[in-house]
Amino acid sequence: MKQYLLLSLIGVILFTGCDNSKKDQKGTFVGGQIMNPYNPYFILSKDNKTIDTLFLDQNNQFGKKFENLESGIYSFKHPPENQIMYLEPGDSVLVWLNTMQFDESLNFSGPGAAKSSFLLEMFLNNERNNNLMLSYYKINPSDFAGITDSIKNTRKNKLKDLNAKKKFSKSFITLANNSIDYDFYHLRERYTFLVKKYYNELAQQIPDDFHDYRKDLNFNATQLKEYYGYLNFIEDYLRTRSIERCLEKFDTNSDCFELHSVANINYRINLADSLIEKDEIKNIFINRLAIQGLVFSSNAEKIDSIVGILEKIEFKGKNLPDLKQMANIQKNLLPGNNIGDLELVNFKDEIVPLKDVSKKPIVTYHWSMEAPEHFKWQHSIISNLRKKYPELEFVGINIDENSKQSWKNTVEIYAMDKDREYKLNSPGINMNLLMNYLNKLIFLDTNGNIFNGEAQLNTPNFERQILEFLND
Repeated sequence: MKQYLLLSLIGVILFTGCDNSKKDQKGTFVGGQIMNPYNPYFILSKDNKTIDTLFLDQNNQFGKKFENLESGIYSFKHPPENQIMYLEPGDSVLVWLNTMQFDESLNFSGPGAAKSSFLLEMFLNNERNNNLMLSYYKINPSDFAGITDSIKNTRKNKLKDLNAKKKFSKSFITLANNSIDYDFYHLRERYTFLVKKYYNELAQQIPDDFHDYRKDLNFNATQLKEYYGYLNFIEDYLRTRSIERCLEKFDTNSDCFELHSVANINYRINLADSLIEKDEIKNIFINRLAIQGLVFSSNAEKIDSIVGILEKIEFKGKNLPDLKQMANIQKNLLPGNNIGDLELVNFKDEIVPLKDVSKKPIVTYHWSMEAPEHFKWQHSIISNLRKKYPELEFVGINIDENSKQSWKNTVEIYAMDKDREYKLNSPGINMNLLMNYLNKLIFLDTNGNIFNGEAQLNTPNFERQILEFLND
C-alpha cells in the first residue's frame, strides 16, 4: 500500500518540482495517505494556528505544495490524533498512517522526511521510557544517571550517523540536539520528583552533579515550543522545584506533595512567570497550572484564590476569559449545588434534564471523541461498575461540539449502552474547557444535588467514595 502511495503521488511531486535535486526551491510539498480515516481531512498547523486543511480523495490521499513555509516543527492533526513533523523549504514529505495504530504505523518518506522520522523515533522511544520509569525510579541515583547518559549518547550518535548520510541543515541539527538534551533533562526531573515522593532514602543519595544541567537551561526556546519533550520538561521542572523548595522549608511529613494546593500552584505560576520571558511559552504553563488549581479546588475560597493569583501577576493571556469561565463552572460543581436541570440530548434527539434521566442516584462520567484511548479505557471500567453497583445509574455525557451523528456513530461503533449515553446541550459553554473534566465523575442524588464533584476513576479511594455516597 505504501508503494502504491509513492507511485500515485510521485507525479504530483514532480509536477510541483519538489525533488531532491532542487533543495534551493522555496516550495514545500506535504502529502500522504490515511488508512481507516476517522474523517476526510488532514490539518497542518504551527504555533496553534491552522495553515491549511487538506481533504482526502477517494483513495484517502491528500497533497499540496506550499510556497512560503519556514523551517521548523509543524503539527498535523487527523482528529482526534495528532503528531509533529519537521519541514524546510525544498522538502517533499509523504505521510502514511493507519488510524488503528496511529503513532506506531506512522511513516514519513520522500526528500526531507528523515528529519520527521528522527523526531518520531524519539517520540516512540520516549513513550517506552515513560513506561520504564515505573521501574527506573526504584534504582539508586548513580545507576539511573548511567541509564540516562546512555540514552542521551545513543541518540546523539544516531543523529551524527544520520547527518553523515543526509547532510541535515544547521537549523535542524541544532533543534535535534536541543530536543535530545531536553528529553534527557526531563528524565532526570521525573526521577527526582518520584524518589523524593516515594523513596526518601534514595533521594538522599542524589549526587551533587545530578542536576548540573540546570545552570544551562533555556526557558525561552521558541523553536522548541512545538516539541512535546521540551514542554514536558518545563512542566516537570516547575513541579520538582516546587517540591524541593517546600521540603527545604518544612520536612518530608508536610503537604509538599499536594500538587494542587493553592500554595503549590501559586509557587509554580510565579516561578513560570519569573523564568519564562516569551509569552507564547509562559502562557502555556500559567494556563495549565491555573486549570489544575481550578479543577481540583474543593471550595469557592480556593477557586477565588487561583483567580487572585492570576490577577496578582497581571496575567493577560488570551485564555484569561476562559479561565474565569472555568472558575464559574467549578463553583457550580461544588457539593451542595444542584445541576438537575442541566440539559442533555438522548439517542432519540430528545432534550432531557439530567435529574429525569433516572430515578436512581446518578454518577456522571464525561468523554470526548478527541480522546479515544481515554473513553475506551473509561467505558471498560464503567461497564464493570454498573454490574457491581446496580443501585446507581452511571450516565455517560459526551462533551464534543461536533454533530450529533458523529457522537451516535461513536456510541454504536464501540458498542456503548445507547440508553445510558447522552450529549451535553449547553452551547454557552466552551467545550474545550470541559476536556479538563474527563477524569472526573459527579455523584448526584435523585433531585440533582451534588454529593461529590471530585471523584476520579484512576484514584485508589474511588470505590470508597462510591460506598460513602450509597451510605449517605
